[in-house]
Amino acid sequence: MSLPHAILTALLERPSSGLDLTRRFDRSIGYFWSATHQQIYRELGKLEAEGYIRALPAEQPARGQKKSYEVLPAGRAELGRWTAAAQDPKPHRDALLLRLRAAAVVGTAGLESDLRRHLDLHRLQLAEYEQIEQRDFPPGHDSAQARLQHLVLRAGIELETFWTQWLTEALAELPALEEGLGQGPPGGSGP
Repeated sequence: MSLPHAILTALLERPSSGLDLTRRFDRSIGYFWSATHQQIYRELGKLEAEGYIRALPAEQPARGQKKSYEVLPAGRAELGRWTAAAQDPKPHRDALLLRLRAAAVVGTAGLESDLRRHLDLHRLQLAEYEQIEQRDFPPGHDSAQARLQHLVLRAGIELETFWTQWLTEALAELPALEEGLGQGPPGGSGP
């Protein structure tokens, strides 16, 4: 049930229309919780029906005008309840890691180019996060809200740093690993 809470968070930060929310998801929240345009509009309808948000009155009634939404006290209370609730970490699922495990028994043909592609993508994402950090979190930008938002961004930076380092290591090891595959039973039963 995290998408409704992501929307409540975004609306508490700034009342917005569905289109504005979609754009904000593309630029910030979507880095760690993605949603399609249709999902956002569907959730806005549910949140409004549950009494968590309301459409702001239009300044001038016009057909086809976009609705902006704000969070009601019940929505703020629900977000507070959800934020305080315990939640276990989700198991990590990644097809690339599964493919590497499979390569241990069928060989690594074709993996090097995809590992390089993944490395390039993670490097690009890391650079984008670092640009956001420089732009949005200069020294002295230390309100409590900014510090929490910066912590989220730092998590993204650390994850992308991990992936770029790990992929670089995997690519360095791959040639030596190719020679040893298919020569006896696989070792270990690790992750």
